[in-house]
This record gives sequence, structure tokens and C-alpha cells, in this order.
Amino acid sequence: MILIRTNDGYRLKGSRRVLTEADVLAAADDILQRRLERQGHVRTPRDAAELLRVRLGALKHEEFHVLWLDQRHRILGIERLFTGTVDGTAVHPREVVRRALDVNAAAVVLAHNHPSGVCEPSASDHLITDELQRALGLIGVRVIDHLVVGAGGVVSLAERGAL
Repeated sequence: MILIRTNDGYRLKGSRRVLTEADVLAAADDILQRRLERQGHVRTPRDAAELLRVRLGALKHEEFHVLWLDQRHRILGIERLFTGTVDGTAVHPREVVRRALDVNAAAVVLAHNHPSGVCEPSASDHLITDELQRALGLIGVRVIDHLVVGAGGVVSLAERGAL
């Protein structure tokens, strides 16, 4: 499949249908999610980083997503839990715990984006990670990682020793 850039957006080679950036990103998100599901489980914090980078990297507002995992780190699902503004989003640990129980998760990978493009974790990012780790720990759910996504890449708090 070859994408050709046009003045209006993109189109597939041999097709006249114009695709928007949102169409292309949605297709990329679907491809990466299917690849991760085929793999079957998350072995390292980086396994989910590519999917989450595509899903969150170009957004102009903050979103907080959770990758739900079972005991063997097999993927139960991925879900956007909170949507915010250009400079923040409110994350409610109570709601994360409630959803973890609903999906019967044993572990999670947390992720959110920085619309500024800078993926350096803030003090608030570290605080909410600690709070979620404590809250989820009470019900036996492990926080595997918290990924901070920017246009330029992904920072793993686990790789930095913050978990």
C-alpha cells in the first residue's frame, strides 16, 4: 500500500478517494493495535510505546489511556479514560480502579500525551503515577509503566527507574 500526499490530504496509489490525516492515523493505530494483539502480550515497556505514540502523539489536547493486561501481561484492551485540555487532564484514581475491576486487569500500562511535544515527565506526572500505583496496588493490579508521549517520542517512567 502506497500513500500519496495531495493538497487535500492523502490517497492510496491507484485510488481517487482522499484520506485525511485522521484517516491515516486511525489506520496506523489499528495496524499497530492488531500487531500488538497478535504478539499476544507485553514483554517490555517499549512493546506498547509505538502504538501509544501513534495514538497520542499528534493530539492537540491531553488524553490519558490505559492498556489493560492480564496476569501474564496478555492484552485485555486499551482505553481512553480521560480527556483534557491543551495543558492538562484530570485523572481520577477511583475511576481507574473501577475500570481495572470491570475488565479484571492484573496489570496496566498507563499513558498520556503532552500536546506541547515535549515528552519530559512533569512533577504532576510523577505524583499521579505514585497515586495510581498505590490505589491499584490495593486491589492487586501492578503498574508496569507510565508512558509520556510527545510528538518527538515516548518517555518510559519504568525505564527511568521511577516505578
